[in-house]
Amino acid sequence: MTTETNSASPAFAELGLAEPIMRAIADAGYTTPTPIQAQAIPQVLAGGDLLAAAQTGTGKTAGFVLPILHHLSTRAAAAPKPGRPRCLILVPTRELAAQVEESVKTYGKHLSLTSMVMFGGVNINPQYKALKSRVDILVATPGRLLDHMGQKTVDLSGVEILVLDEADRMLDMGFIRDIKKVLAVVPKQRQTLLFSATFSDEIRALANGLLNNPKSVEVARRNTTVEVIEQSMHRVPQAHKRDLLAHLIKHHDWQQVLVFTRTKHGANKLTEKLIKDGITAAAIHGNKSQPARTKALASFKDGSVRVLVATDIAARGIDIDQLPQVVNFELPNVPEDYVHRIGRTGRAGTTGSALSLVDDEEMSYLRDIEKLIKRAIVRVEIEPGFVPPAKADLMSEERPPRPPQGRGGPRQGQGAGRGGQPAGRSGSGRSPQAKPASAGAKPAGGRSGAPGQSTQARKPRPPAALFAGKPGLRGH
Repeated sequence: MTTETNSASPAFAELGLAEPIMRAIADAGYTTPTPIQAQAIPQVLAGGDLLAAAQTGTGKTAGFVLPILHHLSTRAAAAPKPGRPRCLILVPTRELAAQVEESVKTYGKHLSLTSMVMFGGVNINPQYKALKSRVDILVATPGRLLDHMGQKTVDLSGVEILVLDEADRMLDMGFIRDIKKVLAVVPKQRQTLLFSATFSDEIRALANGLLNNPKSVEVARRNTTVEVIEQSMHRVPQAHKRDLLAHLIKHHDWQQVLVFTRTKHGANKLTEKLIKDGITAAAIHGNKSQPARTKALASFKDGSVRVLVATDIAARGIDIDQLPQVVNFELPNVPEDYVHRIGRTGRAGTTGSALSLVDDEEMSYLRDIEKLIKRAIVRVEIEPGFVPPAKADLMSEERPPRPPQGRGGPRQGQGAGRGGQPAGRSGSGRSPQAKPASAGAKPAGGRSGAPGQSTQARKPRPPAALFAGKPGLRGH
């Protein structure tokens, strides 16, 4: 692989993009590409495979969307027909799928190209209808795409460009088998782009199996946090966290706060508490229907809801300009998830603040996070104005069993249903996030059930083992 180093970003006009795309970029108010865009766009335009790593919020979506639009608009399709996309973009969650397709529409608005987004948790019939027309760019989560492949309503034989976005998260969620099924039907002669937040050993192993002599770009050190984010923590008992968060929101007059919890149940309880305290709030997680998730996110973006309470998987793909405040109501047990969480703020050079509420049981998680990011998170005393209630609504009684300490514990949502879709199969619904197991409880089995039910967690297999010796996976 060839690694491109950081350099001063040229103007978009110097990258050689088609004039209609340049007009759309100007309409959006941009003149200078971010570092990942400046490095990735020329590589994609050159036509080869690419392995790209960039921190969350650095603009990597446009890094592949812009050159893809250029390619498809400047060369004719080989054999155009309905339901036969020329570009397939695979993403792990519904929210990210919607965000990527929105970017395709924004930058392709002066072109005649067509696009559609495909994910579960919604009625499949409109997707059937859309696939009866021409689709140049298809953005999909793996689960719903496999549904359409099984129904033979989508034809992937014309894919010229394949993109795996948020590849690190797809590995975490156990999508490697689904990706393998897709690779079996897309043409071997294609351009493949793999985008990831980091270049982990697993990502490099996956790239070795999928990409053909790829170029490589990386614009940030491995697993570093965004420098413009102010990080701090309050040490507080779990039982007082809800009341402290409500106090902080009111005391500091926070108007837009993204709050992370470890579980879906915890997200619901915290949302109820905030609403009871007169703070507009909404929850977003895998058990919520897609319309409810879409409505909650839209209300948060337009300011009608001050607080969005989210789980890790559901928040993947949330892209909000100038989000000022992120709160870790509970620390994740996997340090890299902390980096992804706080990366929701401080995006594209803006400033932001990330506050963590840490109880005694979470101190080992805090130490693991500080070791990963190679810096201490500032300890801040709680303001004197906060007086915890005499009889706290003990959240510790509701806390799910903690996973094993350290990096050996399972990631939240690992191995759950596909593509951010409810895990139980009722036609097409699946969930990205397994329900937390109660002590002594057996994992739910079977594939049936209403949306929101959990299936037994799948254990992702190492990508190197999966692709070793498999014919036809490396060729392009």
